[in-house]
Amino acid sequence: MQRLGYAFKNIELLEQALRHRSSGSRHNERLEFLGDGLLNFVIADELYKRRPHANEGELSRFRASFVREATLVELAQALQLGDFLTLGSGELKSGGFRRGSTLADAFEAVLGAVYLDGGFEPAHTLICFLFRDRLEHMPAELGLKDPKTRLQEFLQSRQRGLPDYRVLDTIGQDHAQTFIVECRVEGLLTPTQGRGSSRRGAEQAAAEAALAIIQPEKLKK
Repeated sequence: MQRLGYAFKNIELLEQALRHRSSGSRHNERLEFLGDGLLNFVIADELYKRRPHANEGELSRFRASFVREATLVELAQALQLGDFLTLGSGELKSGGFRRGSTLADAFEAVLGAVYLDGGFEPAHTLICFLFRDRLEHMPAELGLKDPKTRLQEFLQSRQRGLPDYRVLDTIGQDHAQTFIVECRVEGLLTPTQGRGSSRRGAEQAAAEAALAIIQPEKLKK
């Protein structure tokens, strides 16, 4: 785990952080809980210092963009955590080492393990290092609002009903599913569709497609 940039004094903590619950009783879920709380605090602290004029809602949206599963999966993949996971035989056969939720959980568990092994300062330093590029190149506030939020705000500003999302199909095996979702919008005659590796991701894609075609004059009166 040289990519992590932290040398464990108690290597058993790292081993536990990388042990999925399918592999036995001494797994990483408690460390994940600890790492999740630690990550949320450190990111909140950094955002508070870096965005002195942002209000609570803006800070919350910034933080959500940093700690969402997709971001944690990207960081876990960069660290190649999947290569070091200990999984039960069934989870291993189903490709659990590639599953996003498993990678994100392991990433948080590793942070929890670093905290227990070295204390707050090394854990804080590691998180700031791993999120350095994201912290230094934060997007504009509008860009933080996901497509579903922007679509909902657009419709509410015009006194329209909320969009309706429906799963049309789920394709593939459990570890590599693709969701197909449609988005129905009041006044838009044809529903839009989106695909994603999660239901939420597919909903976001469908909302993005709706935003791309909706203009005030195109909504049916």
